[in-house]
Amino acid sequence: MTPSSRYGPPELPDSSGGSAYVRPTLARMHRRRRRTLLFGLLMLTAAIGVPLARGDGEPATVTPAVTTQGGTGRGGGAAHPVPTSYPSVGSGRFTAADGETPVHGADGPLRRYRVVVERGTGQDAEAFATRVDEVLADPRSWIASGELRVQRVADAGAADFTIYLATPVTSERMCAEGGLTTERYTSCRLPGQVIINLARWMEAVPDYGAPLDTYRTYVINHEVGHEFGEQHEACPAPGEPAPVMQQQTYGLDGCVANAWPYLDGRRYAGDIVP
Repeated sequence: MTPSSRYGPPELPDSSGGSAYVRPTLARMHRRRRRTLLFGLLMLTAAIGVPLARGDGEPATVTPAVTTQGGTGRGGGAAHPVPTSYPSVGSGRFTAADGETPVHGADGPLRRYRVVVERGTGQDAEAFATRVDEVLADPRSWIASGELRVQRVADAGAADFTIYLATPVTSERMCAEGGLTTERYTSCRLPGQVIINLARWMEAVPDYGAPLDTYRTYVINHEVGHEFGEQHEACPAPGEPAPVMQQQTYGLDGCVANAWPYLDGRRYAGDIVP
């Protein structure tokens, strides 16, 4: 829960306006000591990056330093700064993207999905939905099997599953309701719920070796893949593309970052991880 206390800036010491020495009273010494301790606490908090709650009940914003994601010789891109400002805690309420898309895919069962974004994340539901739509409608995504079709809808009652963009605290709580432990770090999937951790959406992961957009594509395909019944897979061999169902968030194990389940029109997979 968000703490209700307020941490404001330390008060400025009283000034007599002259140069004469004024003997401090005991009460004044206690006040100065409290101010000194409070100022020290604020400086320590700023140094270690601990988020503080604002007095209005809204979560403070986590603003770590800008990082750089490097490119890679296969499927990567030029190194570029990755913005990492995002709230760690949101409202716990979600806004759904409006409208619906055409049906994508040649044949097979139609799986309808809905896209929602937690309020207070600073992320736009329509923009997030557009990115999800682009990924799932891509001919390298799951519709490439020719045995599955997808469509985004706005009506919760018409959706087979919902894709959430949620803050680390909210995503951890949601995943925990299904018995999954994410430590506020990973995304997860529960039946009918694909839960994308905002921190990973904003930052990707260290040493991923590919642009942020590649990781975002990967995490959508990976978690939606679970919704479609796919299991975790292993890296086939060092230097090879990582299967999209490999847990790339935890490391590539010698493979190269890859965001798609189909490469060159064929399903690309590794051994099933028990």
